Amino acid sequence: MICYNCGCSLSEKNFCTSCRADVTIYKKIMYTANRFYNDGLEKANVRDLAGAVSSLRQCLRLNKDHIEARNLLGLVYFERGEVVAALSEWIISKNIRGEKNIADDYINIVQKNPGRLEAFNQTVKKYNQALLYCQQDSLDLAVIQLKKVISMNSRFVQAYQLLALLYINAQEWDKAKKVLMQCQEIDTNNTMTLRYMKEVDANLTTEEEKPKKKKETIVYQSGNDTVIQPISKKENIAFKTLLNIVLGAALGVAITWYLVVPAKEQEVQQSAKEEIRIISEQLDVKTLQVTELTQKVDSLTLEKDSLTTSLGVAQSTNQVVEAYTDLIEAAVMYIESGENAETAIAVAEVLEAIELNYATVDTSEGYKALQQLLVEEISPVIAEECYTTGYAAYKAADYQTAIADLERAFKYDATNKDALYFLGQSYYKSGDTVNALPIYEQIIELFPDTNRAASAAKRIREIQG
Repeated sequence: MICYNCGCSLSEKNFCTSCRADVTIYKKIMYTANRFYNDGLEKANVRDLAGAVSSLRQCLRLNKDHIEARNLLGLVYFERGEVVAALSEWIISKNIRGEKNIADDYINIVQKNPGRLEAFNQTVKKYNQALLYCQQDSLDLAVIQLKKVISMNSRFVQAYQLLALLYINAQEWDKAKKVLMQCQEIDTNNTMTLRYMKEVDANLTTEEEKPKKKKETIVYQSGNDTVIQPISKKENIAFKTLLNIVLGAALGVAITWYLVVPAKEQEVQQSAKEEIRIISEQLDVKTLQVTELTQKVDSLTLEKDSLTTSLGVAQSTNQVVEAYTDLIEAAVMYIESGENAETAIAVAEVLEAIELNYATVDTSEGYKALQQLLVEEISPVIAEECYTTGYAAYKAADYQTAIADLERAFKYDATNKDALYFLGQSYYKSGDTVNALPIYEQIIELFPDTNRAASAAKRIREIQG
């Protein structure tokens, strides 16, 4: 144990033998912190992760520099699927002790696999989206999202608990119990899990022990309709007698009706009723099929949107990596080959391809600074080389080549009025006065009171007649 005042090792005495500081209370605090650490270690060994977190936090409250407790707390968080919290503890531990710290190995294990790290990141985003769905009362979407979270990170305790809570809200007790049992396999003594399990067990017991109610109704089918007729508890003889009289009269009227109405009309009516029944059954079947198809379409649409989002994120990340890779290769090429025209042209081609292909990529300040530095280094060489080849092509009446090279020369050296002038001349002599005119106007604007500006003004007057 180290003295808090001078940093010397403490003896069994209640004062520091070096600086004479009283360390009685300090020792008690350190011993208590160690007891909490040992308690957290024992709980972690029996998968009581919630208890381990509580004990280890108490240890760190008493001794924030307890490296073993902080590393163990990170492991417990990681086991519960809370990767961000685990990394936070390990990074703090590494900052406290930079060397000979096992937290370095833990961090490397997580970060050396970018795909796995991205999967953890997507898990957290989907869990947050599920929370948002719950706040918006879109509970079905929240259940779907949480199932995806669990499939991506099978040890995410909080996702299991939220899914179980949604099942409890929907009174799907069996599903809730199954999820909570999976949660208990990860964290055996989590207080929240135990609360939910108690609620589920109570409701399952209540439903199993419900006494069957005495049948008080008669149910029978009349065509496609289900008729529910209550059973009278008290029989009324007078009412039954009256009912029998009414039924007898109705039966007599019915017999008379069937004797009077022609048999053909009876047959037609029966046929119509049968057709109506068949059509009604077909409509019920179609309605059920439409409902099922609509649900499938909604589910597939939701899955497509999720996959589209994931694909967009992956493509964006891939573009960033490719842009950084190309820029680093250009820098290495320039450093290894030295400052010469051939290297400068090759580097310029790489930089121009990066600018064309990754114009919309969001890059860091360091990336932009390195790109700007390379441009500044190669600009003089590129400008001179392109002007030389462009002017030679202009003299040889190869105006298309001259236009490309002179335009590039002026891009890398905006002070080269000759490059801009002969660019206008190339357009003019190739018959493209539409593009030549703004070049001449630019010469007058950028380089007034020069011979090139006077020549440009003359060309403008010729073009405009």
